[in-house]
Amino acid sequence: MLIVEDDPRLGASLVRVMRGENHAVELCPTGAAGAERARAGGVDVIVLDWMLPDTDGLALCEGLRKAGCSTPILMLTVKSDVSDRVAGLRSGADDYLCKPFEVEELLARIDALARRSLQKVLSVGELMIDRGKGRVTLRGAKVDLTTREGGLLACLAARAGEPVSRAELLAEVWSLSFDPGTTVVEVHMCRLREKLGAYASAIETVRGRGYRLNTDFKL
Repeated sequence: MLIVEDDPRLGASLVRVMRGENHAVELCPTGAAGAERARAGGVDVIVLDWMLPDTDGLALCEGLRKAGCSTPILMLTVKSDVSDRVAGLRSGADDYLCKPFEVEELLARIDALARRSLQKVLSVGELMIDRGKGRVTLRGAKVDLTTREGGLLACLAARAGEPVSRAELLAEVWSLSFDPGTTVVEVHMCRLREKLGAYASAIETVRGRGYRLNTDFKL
């Protein structure tokens, strides 16, 4: 686990708590150091502070995603407005936790992100999703997807054959426990289907229940 936090007291406290839970932990006090360590790989979860002395968490998160880093990121911040949470998630963060927070909730969120990162390769018929490399292939050919599009497809593939509700997709892909009242899921699903071409029909809309990846679909 990598913790990017400039507050020495909080950083030391987080390291102590995580090691007490048998996590291997590294602490970086600046964005530059955190970015360098994250790009080196071998980290299962990144805990990232929004406010850093040399940059901000949003810029760092966006930079890591553009560089191809797919490690789950949990952003910590005092910013609690809905617009701030949305901005954090849109920057590429997988989850968002406001300060002050309960240690039990932090641990639960980290465990959830760690479990998600363990299942890195998903295969459904001729579709292959490598979460670790952020790569999707169909019949061996690469399919270029955004982080959100890839997240939607991975979520459906992880429960292939079962309906996945809109609320579950919002929670899994956008880490939202509330409905923002937009068509964000529908818009991204439409774009995903366009990029899948003839395979788009494998993603079925289940009326009143969400979406399902048909395991029997064949091109």
